[in-house]
Amino acid sequence: MKLVIFAGPPTCGKTTVIRQVIKRMSARQIKTAFVKIDVLYADDDIIIEKEFGIPVKKIYSGELCPDHCNVVVLDEAVEWAEKAGASYLFVETAGLCLRCSPYVENSLGIVVLEATSGMNLPRKIGPMLTLADISVITKIDLISQAEREVFRYRVLESAKRITVVESNALYGIGIDPIVKQILKTNDVEFPMFLRGNPPVGTCTICVGKKEIGAKNHFGVLRTLEQDLVYVGE
Repeated sequence: MKLVIFAGPPTCGKTTVIRQVIKRMSARQIKTAFVKIDVLYADDDIIIEKEFGIPVKKIYSGELCPDHCNVVVLDEAVEWAEKAGASYLFVETAGLCLRCSPYVENSLGIVVLEATSGMNLPRKIGPMLTLADISVITKIDLISQAEREVFRYRVLESAKRITVVESNALYGIGIDPIVKQILKTNDVEFPMFLRGNPPVGTCTICVGKKEIGAKNHFGVLRTLEQDLVYVGE
């Protein structure tokens, strides 16, 4: 069983990339399964099931960050895909928390970034980019060659060992190198472990405390003039 996790900001083209990958895997008679993790609404699972006839599952994280949801359900998702007879499980997480990383050891981590989102985007992503194996830069047809080179440079500036793939996923351009890497992926092993460390703490805001002001909270905090401090046990 091989696990591939796709992450990236909203509207970056993750699902389009995944559909192109599944299309090529299906042509090779390789059975895949797909899990979509989103916050409130998604219909990608319905579209992919209708198009390819593969096992699909959709999970709404609701009040959880989708990357946190990914961490707590991923073992069950792998077991579900195995029972469905899949050789590869593709997980798409909404990836809204740029401080977190959804990737696990002995899997392939792919971050999808859209070139039209600004030249400084790679500097803002954090572990979602720096701990990934592949960075897929989408919508390259909508920017100039100079902008493409700057964007690529800044991806490599943030994640020096990452493999960069430029893609116009809508037309299937740049998908074959991704499939080549996917086919080399190691088997996932139990127990599974996160590839990177989670954030330094869970704050009282995360658990629902609504009061404004550092004096009303504990955990890892900061003030307007003071850097990170820890308050509490």
